[in-house]
Amino acid sequence: MAITANKRAPLSELEQLLSEERNPRTMGIDLMSSAEIAALINAEDRVVPEAVGKTLPQIAQAIDAIVAAFNAGGRLIYIGAGTSGRLGVLDASECPPTFGVPPDMVMGLIAGGPDAIIHASEGAEDRTEAGAGDLRDVNLTSRDVVVGIAVSGRTPYVIGALDYAKSVGAATVALTCNPESAIARMAQISIAPMVGAEVLTGSTRLKSGTAQKLVLNMLSTASMIRIGKSYKNLMVDMIASNQKLVARAVRIVMQATDCAEAEAEAALARAGNDLKLAIVTILTGQSVEDARAAIKGAGGFLRRAIDKDFKPAP
Repeated sequence: MAITANKRAPLSELEQLLSEERNPRTMGIDLMSSAEIAALINAEDRVVPEAVGKTLPQIAQAIDAIVAAFNAGGRLIYIGAGTSGRLGVLDASECPPTFGVPPDMVMGLIAGGPDAIIHASEGAEDRTEAGAGDLRDVNLTSRDVVVGIAVSGRTPYVIGALDYAKSVGAATVALTCNPESAIARMAQISIAPMVGAEVLTGSTRLKSGTAQKLVLNMLSTASMIRIGKSYKNLMVDMIASNQKLVARAVRIVMQATDCAEAEAEAALARAGNDLKLAIVTILTGQSVEDARAAIKGAGGFLRRAIDKDFKPAP
C-alpha cells in the first residue's frame, strides 16, 4: 500500500530525532566482513549502559511511583507499538513466574493487539484513539502507573494512551530515546537514555531497544524487590512450574538457610512448595501456620518476618 504525503510523518520531524540520525562510524558497514560487522555492533552497544546510567534519577522516580501504585492496589501498565510494545509485553509476561504476582498486576499492551507481538502491525501505531481505547478496555484507574514506550517519542498510539492516562489521574512515565519528544514533555516522569544514532539508520530495535530493555528490567525488578518479593538477592516468590524451577526452588531454600538438600525438600513439601514459608520454618523453627502468620504480619517482607527489627527502605 502506498503511503500518501498527508499520511506520512513530515520529514522535518524525523530530521530532528536523535534516533534517526546517520552514524558516521558505520558508513562503510556494507563493505565489512562478518567479524568486522559484529565488532562494530558490539562497540556501538557499549554506549548503551552509560546512557542508561545518566537517567538513573528518573528511573528511581518511576520505581517509587510504581511501588506506591502496587501498595495502593494499582498496576503497572506498559504500552507501546512495534519493538517498544513487544519489549513491554516481554517484561510484563516475565513477572508472574518470577515474582508470583497475578497476571494483571504488570500488563503489556501493544498497538494492534496480541497478534502484533509476532506479526508486524506498523499501521496500528498511527491511531491515537487506539491507545486510549486499549487503556479503557483494561479499566485504567488513578491507582495505576502507565509507562508509554516509544523510541521516537512521537508515536500517536502512545501519545493517545498517555493523554488518557493523565485524564483519569494515573501516574505517567515516558520511556524514549529522544528527550525533547512529545511523550517526554507530556509524562510526569521522562526516562530518555541518549544512545545516539543506530548502526543501521533508524533501526531502533538495536541500541535504542537495548536501552529500553535495560530500563524495563530495572523498573519491574526494583519495584518487586521494594514490595518484598526477594530475600537478600534470592527470588522467594518464584513459582516452581517446571522441573528446572523445582530444582531452583530447592536450591533457593538451601542458599537462604544453609540447610541440606533433603531438609529443603522436606520444608517445601510441608509448605506446599511456598518458598517463603519453607525458609521461615527452617530459620525460625515455626510451624507452617505460624510462619504464614508471621509473613502476613510482615507485609510479605521475609527479613521482617524473621527479624522483627527490620525496616524496609522508605
